Amino acid sequence: MNAPWQVPAGARPAASVLFLREPAGGGPGLEVLMLVRAESGGGDLRSGAAVFPGGVLDPRDRAAHAWCLGLDDATLCRRFRLSDGALDYAVAALRESFEEVGLLRACAADGNAVDLAPGSVLHTALQPWRERLQAGDAGIAELCAAFDLRLDLRALAYTAHWLTPPGLPKRWDARFFAALAPAGQVAMADGGEAQSVLWTTPQAALHGAQSSLPFAVNAGPGSQLKLLPAMQTMLKELAAFSSAAEAFAALHARPQVELTMPRRAASSGGARIVLPTDRSYAEIARLDPHGRGDVSCELLPGAAVQLSPNVWRVTAPNPGVMTGPGTNSYLVGAGASWTVIDPGPVNASHQQALIDAAAMAGGRITRILVTHTHRDHSPGAMPLAASTGAPVWGRLAVHAHWQDESFVPAHQPVHGETIEAAPGVALRVLHTPGHASNHLCFLLEAEKLLFTGDQVMQGSTVVINPPDGDMAAYLQALHGLLTEDLDWLAPGHGFLVDQPHAVLRQLIAHRLKREAKVLQTVQALQTRGPLPLAALVLQAYDDVPASLHGVARRSLLAHLLKLQAEGRVAQLRSDAGAGQGGGGEDSLWMASA
Repeated sequence: MNAPWQVPAGARPAASVLFLREPAGGGPGLEVLMLVRAESGGGDLRSGAAVFPGGVLDPRDRAAHAWCLGLDDATLCRRFRLSDGALDYAVAALRESFEEVGLLRACAADGNAVDLAPGSVLHTALQPWRERLQAGDAGIAELCAAFDLRLDLRALAYTAHWLTPPGLPKRWDARFFAALAPAGQVAMADGGEAQSVLWTTPQAALHGAQSSLPFAVNAGPGSQLKLLPAMQTMLKELAAFSSAAEAFAALHARPQVELTMPRRAASSGGARIVLPTDRSYAEIARLDPHGRGDVSCELLPGAAVQLSPNVWRVTAPNPGVMTGPGTNSYLVGAGASWTVIDPGPVNASHQQALIDAAAMAGGRITRILVTHTHRDHSPGAMPLAASTGAPVWGRLAVHAHWQDESFVPAHQPVHGETIEAAPGVALRVLHTPGHASNHLCFLLEAEKLLFTGDQVMQGSTVVINPPDGDMAAYLQALHGLLTEDLDWLAPGHGFLVDQPHAVLRQLIAHRLKREAKVLQTVQALQTRGPLPLAALVLQAYDDVPASLHGVARRSLLAHLLKLQAEGRVAQLRSDAGAGQGGGGEDSLWMASA
């Protein structure tokens, strides 16, 4: 069981409500209530933003526990992972929504509804209390006592937990609830913190479209609403539902709510906020835990990035469909000695950037390692060796097809070999064939950091290209990596990756799921007789853009060869297919009898 959550020092506990209703004009989808906050200074990110009703907790909210119906503190604490006081958030969410937009989820003491529609006696009597609560002249418990009301928590769904980024002058530890809009009540802005309110579809809010009220806040290109990351994320989630009732039911049934904490980052376009779903997030958390905001969320060609005292990264200027932002070259070492892992393609500026990075680290390049000899990883090895005098280490591929023909290693490392990148800085060699027969990973055991080459790519799977690529060997190598003590992956393409074992298991599961789909496709189409790859790929990879079907056919062939070796499919090999060593583009396939 996780330890109870503690609100970080300096963060303000806060709560908000997502009020949902069916579209006013009918039709599919839903509407959610948002308010536009007043402009303010002092580093408040919420200034001028469109948000859900809510605000900070008041110490007097705890006195209202006795006036709540439907939830108790102990139950909510288990959901919140708090030791006590979780009910304060629910109370604050309802209090703040009443203060800001005039909606009050309340009922009689016996749980029956009360008339809070505009013009009703109770609605009129409650209006002065909005100002009293905002001014701090009274607490929500006093309001409930004065009218013998209960805060109705029976249909309140805990839906999100956000903590604003470290490094900001103001931070909020915010819990979000969802509720269906109280019947008969009308939302009205208080004119203070809430300058205006609107009921909007999530899609309209995300596109900056106006809804119930005309306004423009912090207008920019294609946008009229200032939306914070939390609001954007929750609006995107709501947009997937066909009705308010469906959305509320799904949110109410949510088994667990995880904390989401954005982080500050730098980019070529200025300061950025990144989310846990962004590929740079884990690396930024590692390099900037306190939120300085100076770590880039982009992989910029030629920029030397220090990942630890013993590791630097320089990304080559070869972005593309197969290389992502470019090939990563790593420098591992200390003092005067630095080893380059994967010098990338032949590119004079990149080779110079590696030499400069070693000098920046206080030394020079004394060895060059290559994970494999595909043309985006190894061709720069020989020119870099000529410039530095450093020896080149790596393995030769079994099959020369699509390999770097210039590669001539001085030494071919073997599995389990230890390489001293610098005194006290050791790399262990792991032979991981599959993507390529000569593929190597290098483990910096002191940091539990694995340099993966193309064994693992961030955000995508690698192509397994026969005859040198072998799907069975690839899966076996992934299973082998699961036995290693790992904290981080340093991929050949992308940012540092955390939770490596989870990533490896996901890769294995993905490949096996694809294999099952390939086999199912062959079996489903076998009445048409033996089929070529071009026909099979259309269904086995129907979730992949057609523009990528050319490279998908190579991995499809690798799956089929594995299934053939296991006796589950049969190949009718053409001369062209046989000439490529076990299957080609025009080989024909069918299910085994």
